[in-house]
Amino acid sequence: MDLGENISRLILLAQKFAEATPDFFATKGPGAGDRASNEFMQKLNSNATSIFGKVYTAPKICGETNFAPDFYFPEEQTVVEFAFSLDKPISEYERDIFKCLLAKDNGFPVRSLLLVCKPGGQRRLSAPGPKAISDWAARHCALDVLVWDLIAPG
Repeated sequence: MDLGENISRLILLAQKFAEATPDFFATKGPGAGDRASNEFMQKLNSNATSIFGKVYTAPKICGETNFAPDFYFPEEQTVVEFAFSLDKPISEYERDIFKCLLAKDNGFPVRSLLLVCKPGGQRRLSAPGPKAISDWAARHCALDVLVWDLIAPG
């Protein structure tokens, strides 16, 4: 899968931070998990902006809603969501896809959604239900949904 230079750099940065963050790959549950994810994303956003020299984080591309993807790379027409709970039975998978559809409806070119998750997300989203949703998004909305598992050390 060819992700483009900026997106590849973002994934490498996220992998580096994940490996350097104690207990990043451990399940923490509500509250503690939300705080840990927020801290991780603040660090990632700050460093990504420094590296790129441009802000790609949390753009307002979904119209009058308060929805915003984690990153939007207009040159690649790609949204990147860090969705660390995709390996769980209940996640924001469908909501992340819908954010892209809202952005498209508001005139922003989005042809792909990259979901970056903890190990197991790729396997879970290849099950029949999630696969049917991503196939539908590709057929009816020209939106390719890609999943990238971060790699746990060890």
